[in-house]
Amino acid sequence: MNHVGLVLEGGGMRGLFTAGVLDFFLEKNMIFSYVIGVSAGACNAASYISLQKGRNKIINTAFVDDWRYMSLKSLIKSGSLFGMDFLFDEIPRRKAPFDYETFYSSPVVFRIGVTDCLTGKPLYFDKNDLDENLTVLRASSSIPLVSPIIRFKGYSLLDGGITDPMPVRRAMSDGYQKNVIVLTRNRGYQKEPVRGPLHLLLARKYRKYPGLVQAIFDRYRIYNETLEFIEELEQKKQAVVIRPSKKLQVGRFEKNAEKLTALYNQGYEDAAAAHDRIKTIVNQDMPSVSSPRRPFRRY
Repeated sequence: MNHVGLVLEGGGMRGLFTAGVLDFFLEKNMIFSYVIGVSAGACNAASYISLQKGRNKIINTAFVDDWRYMSLKSLIKSGSLFGMDFLFDEIPRRKAPFDYETFYSSPVVFRIGVTDCLTGKPLYFDKNDLDENLTVLRASSSIPLVSPIIRFKGYSLLDGGITDPMPVRRAMSDGYQKNVIVLTRNRGYQKEPVRGPLHLLLARKYRKYPGLVQAIFDRYRIYNETLEFIEELEQKKQAVVIRPSKKLQVGRFEKNAEKLTALYNQGYEDAAAAHDRIKTIVNQDMPSVSSPRRPFRRY
């Protein structure tokens, strides 16, 4: 059986695209044996691994108007634009319960990318590092300037998308030479360097973390180089890339539920369009998974 990994980019509310892709995979019983993601990609991956189709859509549309989800009020009260306690405590425990049992019992290897503020390098935690407070997911989703630094296991952590926005190289170093890669930007997108007042603000706020500051300033280069590498993998038939086929109408901090739902639907449709390409790279029939209590085959 071929070893095929699943690599998920972040992107804040653009993650609704990834949610649609993953729900198509669950509908078709497509379970990858290895998943790696950062930020919103990692958050979406958790519900995918727990086999909770539709959960990511609910979380990111049903509660978007609640100030505790994302708001300036949340930023003022908690220091985070996204309400971390609401997202990673209230929602998974009460409003849209997360199936911890299925998640932890799943044989899927799950890597979560974060950024080490002290070194300015990426770190990767495993599924077993994910506590009931989902601290690693909080860290991976903590965006500079609008989220506090997360302390975990002696580390000071922020958004995994800073240092490894599309962690396909890590997937390959883990032994997965073929990958399905889900991106949340249109083809042709290139990230621009940080300039002007924002450059000065970042340097001042994180002056105690020069490695982090340098990583943020280098992010555009790492991002664009990784995109070029992904295109090379795609040409060599080592990767299937799923990205929004229509012009994005959703930004990182989007709160319009109609736009978010449309992006989710686009993700589902673009995944369906990529189905045959995925089967080609896997070079076998799709695995069959319907319940964690029944045997299943994996990629």
